[in-house]
Amino acid sequence: MQLLTAIKTRKISPEQLFMISVLAVNGGNYLYNLILGRVLGPAQFADAAVLITFLLVLSFIAMTFQLVTAKFSVLFENSVFANFIAKVYKRAFTVGIILGLLIIAFAEQLQALFNTSSSTMFVIFGCGVPLYFLMSVNRGTFQGKKAYKTLSITYQGEMLSRLLITLGIILVFNIKSSWVIALGIILSFVFGLFPFKFKHISYKKSIPLEGNYSKQIKNFFLLTAFYELTQIIINNSDILLVKHYFDAYEAGLYASLALIGRIVYFIAWMFVMLLLPAVVELKKEGKETASVLFKYVGYIAIISIIIVMVCFGFPELIIQLLFGEAYIIMAPLLWKYALATSMFAISNIFAYYYLSLDKYVPVIISGVFGILQMVLVIFYHDALEQVVHMQIVAMLLLLAIQIGFFIIDSKTKKKDLI
Repeated sequence: MQLLTAIKTRKISPEQLFMISVLAVNGGNYLYNLILGRVLGPAQFADAAVLITFLLVLSFIAMTFQLVTAKFSVLFENSVFANFIAKVYKRAFTVGIILGLLIIAFAEQLQALFNTSSSTMFVIFGCGVPLYFLMSVNRGTFQGKKAYKTLSITYQGEMLSRLLITLGIILVFNIKSSWVIALGIILSFVFGLFPFKFKHISYKKSIPLEGNYSKQIKNFFLLTAFYELTQIIINNSDILLVKHYFDAYEAGLYASLALIGRIVYFIAWMFVMLLLPAVVELKKEGKETASVLFKYVGYIAIISIIIVMVCFGFPELIIQLLFGEAYIIMAPLLWKYALATSMFAISNIFAYYYLSLDKYVPVIISGVFGILQMVLVIFYHDALEQVVHMQIVAMLLLLAIQIGFFIIDSKTKKKDLI
């Protein structure tokens, strides 16, 4: 309602502008995936889904650098910030090169593992990995400084270029190959880099940060890296395991289900981007932070309920409109997958909240249940329905424990104040 009022009065805050932009980016990414699903069909879309999943995995790894950059962009100023950001760029680019070379070197093994039609798509994808890490650090500076207009431009550039380039090649030249998807992805990284803060990259020998600063950065980096690993497991292991255990046709069907059902998570990500700098700033000023958590949990809960109800009431219509008749068999599972994703999205807000406060227990909890979800799917995958049920079990337990931790932590804080 606040957003609608702001639009009507033409007074849109930077945060609201970013929310609108993220919704547009998510819409564009959905359009990209939906067109691929319709044009390629279930079997070929399964290959595309592997690349899209690799992109999501890459985004979670790079998100470690983005969140570290965002947090300390709030805390550091002047020369300390300049020295810090130069170091982050160098290390992020180095990690990107290493990961890119590993993907290229093991391209044939990845092809065999995920039953894809070509290894070339992994080689092309690997070439773009270093760019993605530079892009993520750049975004982290905008996020931390709350430059949401500029941050929006980088996301819009990445989404629009990937959509236009990939679909342009497929539709104009009628080339329906997995390497086209990979090429579109890495070219979108180039567009996503801009606007780029070249002044933050220094080729001079950097001055070591003070011991206290270095310790803070190291601890937060390790904590964030571990949490992003849990995100990778929870958010992507099901698609990769289904691609491994099921044939290409069923894997393509499941990919369409996952794409629709994950809309809750991608909306939740928008609130996470706003939550972290807000919580860090409030903590820095010595103010209470729980109200920020309640606000975003409330938003996600309302959105989740609406999406699950719509998926329950009109599953066949949704799949028919978005993917077509070829995918209609997945209709009965749509609301169940949306339910699992909704519980994950809400628990994710709790975890990022405590991550902002440098508390590690919720992060460990997420890691445990990420592994539990993967283990359950490995042992119980007789049918796609069973895979979805295993995720519901894992995510229900995760959400219950995250809420329980918050209640216990809140009571402990109140006792300490008495």
